Formats: sequence, C-alpha cells, structure tokens
Amino acid sequence: MAVAAETLRALVRGSVHDLCVPGHEPALSPPGRPAEGKAAPCRRLFKLLLQGSCRFDCAYCTLRNSRRDLSLTPEEAAGLFLGMQARGEADGFFLSSGVGEDTDRVMHDLVETGEILRRRGYTGYLHLKILPGAARADIADAARVADRISINLEVPSAGRMSEVAQVKDYRSDLLTRLSWIREARPFGHTSQMVLGAAGETDREVYRRIAWLYGRMQVSRVYYVPFRPLAGTPMESYPPAPVWRAWRWYQLDTLVRTYRLGPADLETLFDGGGMLTNRDPKEVLAEQHGPVDLLTAHRTDLLRVPGIGPRTAEKLVAARIRGGIRDLRDCAACGVNLRRAGPHLALGGRSPAQRPLSDFVR
Repeated sequence: MAVAAETLRALVRGSVHDLCVPGHEPALSPPGRPAEGKAAPCRRLFKLLLQGSCRFDCAYCTLRNSRRDLSLTPEEAAGLFLGMQARGEADGFFLSSGVGEDTDRVMHDLVETGEILRRRGYTGYLHLKILPGAARADIADAARVADRISINLEVPSAGRMSEVAQVKDYRSDLLTRLSWIREARPFGHTSQMVLGAAGETDREVYRRIAWLYGRMQVSRVYYVPFRPLAGTPMESYPPAPVWRAWRWYQLDTLVRTYRLGPADLETLFDGGGMLTNRDPKEVLAEQHGPVDLLTAHRTDLLRVPGIGPRTAEKLVAARIRGGIRDLRDCAACGVNLRRAGPHLALGGRSPAQRPLSDFVR
C-alpha cells in the first residue's frame, strides 16, 4: 500500500531532532575539525516516526500534545524502508515514534516493524526507540530484534524536567526504563541531551553523563543545542550556542574513552558550573603543566592535547624499548606535535622552549 506523501513528509520531518549513530550529528565542528566519533554503522540512515501524535508536553518539541492522525502500520513502515533499500536509497533504519495514548500499542508496533524486516531477510543496521513508560517485556523484545536501542533523557534531573514538561515523570518514565534497557542491552544503547532548554548547568550535565557511562552502561550520549521552534511555548527563548555542544562532545570523549573522573574534570567548570568555549583537554593540560614523556603514566599522557589512547599506548611501549629520544620519535608514535608540543617535557626539559620548526620536522 502506498503511503500518502503528506504523511510521509511529516513523519520524516518529526524524526530529525533525534541523534542515534556517530557521524549523523549536525554540523557542530569548527572548520576543518570533524566531530570525534567512530564511523557510522551505515552510510545512508533512514529516520522515521511511526506515529505523529504525542501525549507529552515537552515545551521545546513540535509534537507536544499533538493529536494529529498521522501514522504508519508496521507493514507500511517495513515495506517503505525495504523499497528504499532495494533502490539503493538507504542502508540503515532508525525508527522512533510519538508517544500516543496507548504506549504499549505503539511499542508493540515498533517491535513488530523490526520483526517484519528480519523475517524478510534484512540483516543491516536497525535502531529502535524505547518510549517513555514502555513495558519491560517490550524493551526486551526491542533489544532482541534491533542492533541498537535508546531512550532520551534530554535533561539531567527531575527538577530540570519540571522546567520543560509537566506530564513526563523523569524517574518513572525515563530512569526506571533506562535501568531495564541496561539489563536488556548493556553497552548497546544510547541517550541524548538537549543543552540549554531547561537552564541546566554543564556541571549538572556532567554528573548525569558520568552516571550514564558508569552505572547505566550507555554506549554513547548525543548532544543537541537547544533551538527554539515555531509553534512551541519556547519559540521566543534564546538558542544555545552551537559551540556548547561541540565542547560537550570533546568532554564526552574524556569521560567515555579516556575514563577521566571527577577529580580530573570538575576543574573544567567555571564559578557558575559552565564550560568555557575552549577545548577541555587544552584547559586540563594548562592546569597540570608539562608532562614528561620519559616518566608520565598513561593517564597523564592522555591529558595532553594531540595524544589519544592508541598514541599513549605506543609512547609507553616505545619508552620501554628505549625508543623515545627526541620529538621525532614522538611524532613516529602518532603525537600531534603542533598541539602537544607546548604541554610536553623530555627528561625535565620542556619542548615548548624550542622553536616550532623543531616540532614538525
């Protein structure tokens, strides 16, 4: 059965604010600096809402309290995607939905769409959204059929949720479901934060993110700078700066990949609990002073801009072999000397005192 063009446009348009795989973030990077993250699991991701109505009242969302009769059946959604795949228009599928009056019914249809795809031989990337208030059994079924599942917290606490929504219960609808998701798919689920919508500080966001990566075993968190949308109660609110989301992706790497904790990262926030528009790693490096390549622990090496986990491991291995004699040896290990040079020392001697030409031979 053909899907009406107006319905399809509305359900595709409604999905654009949900981030779900690395590489599909909006353009947050400064020129020439791509956003950090692994390659996306698919090149052409088709994103779609199964239902356009929603009973929740999030003040920044265009679906709030919507009763629009726009929806697809599981057969229609699955057939639509498989047709696009056959034409070479998509090779991955992200399926979400507005939260109608019957959450169980919508969750059942989301899972059924995935099951139809698998029965018809689709083995590619499938991401299913878990709806606030979803039943535990439906979460387990979604985890079984999909490659990735997710539920979006959007804000860091129940108090902040009350700033933007009165119907959604942060603890019951979100945190309880998140714990069930962790059980069903540890390290196989994601979440999202909307920055600047609820007046939250970056310190509040950090504490929630550290909890998500630690206790909740989330594999990835995405960051969206708040944008006021026409027709919502927050349409006249000021937008959050794009740089705030970019800095959060950088800080996220320090938490998720480098495993730095509060003792390292709390100093990044100003007196109001906010990040500044500077690379968090640059700030940490300045706070700690030069790192001696001949003696520094791997954790200290990771604080240096231009040194990532693999490079730190190569440096430690080369040092054991006695292979770190000068900065050219560092470059051979993958050190970005333009960024790292001012923050490094060799046997107590700071390379920052040498001319830049020495760093880039």
